[in-house]
Amino acid sequence: MKPTNSFVRFLLVGIINTCVGLSAVFLFLNIFGFNYWLSTFTGNSIGAAVSFFLNRSFTFHSSVSVKSGIPKFIAVILICYFGAYSISEAMANYLERNIEAFQLLSKTNLAVLMGTGFYTIANYAGQKIFVFRQ
Repeated sequence: MKPTNSFVRFLLVGIINTCVGLSAVFLFLNIFGFNYWLSTFTGNSIGAAVSFFLNRSFTFHSSVSVKSGIPKFIAVILICYFGAYSISEAMANYLERNIEAFQLLSKTNLAVLMGTGFYTIANYAGQKIFVFRQ
């Protein structure tokens, strides 16, 4: 893949907003004792704010206005969030019950990590097709 490819740029932006958002998730979850949903929602909201502006300008070179782009961006983020983290929570529950090796890692932390992967893939598709379409 070339660095000019929007998916490569999306991944670079994703590294930044994932570091910011995931750090916040684990901080809220493990330091402040927030529950799974509040931690993932708050952390991803912080990462999403970074993501919107970097993806708009750097990834997709979009001229979509903030006024029209933000509602679509939020819709995609919420759909991806609830879908990815619901699936990952169910998968983590299954893995913890059925595969002994996964009992070494906190079920909640495993769900967060898997959800991050699912969320990234679904979010790219939604942002490219729906929010920042050229």
